[in-house]
Amino acid sequence: MAKSAPNGKRTLTELAEDSGVPARTIRYYIARGVMPPPLVGGRGASYAEEHLERLERIQKLQAQGLTLAQIAWKLGEHPLERQLVEPTAWWNYPVAEDVVVMVRSEMRPWRLKRVRSLISQMAAQLRSAEKEEGGDAR
Repeated sequence: MAKSAPNGKRTLTELAEDSGVPARTIRYYIARGVMPPPLVGGRGASYAEEHLERLERIQKLQAQGLTLAQIAWKLGEHPLERQLVEPTAWWNYPVAEDVVVMVRSEMRPWRLKRVRSLISQMAAQLRSAEKEEGGDAR
């Protein structure tokens, strides 16, 4: 399936050709956390032999009927664990029937006061526009 790159590094196009996996799919695997990112990012992105080996393993596991999430778990990558961040609390301000403004609750008091004032102004303008348009601002 694979030919050896002279310096051990490949471009995305070369990796796609060597593996038989489209470049778009490789990018998707990286975004989903099933494959590690390139050694060097950007226009000059380069991929190592390990990337080619990972693609071969992914293809074998897919042939066994595993999903990408199962493959990531089996290969020791746990994308959900990496994506989890500390939760934050938000204030929800209904401005109109179909409009809600969300504001972080950790905001400084002076800034929150200013934001609330602006939200009130927005709500008043929306109500005024709805009255002018006969109740339905669509």
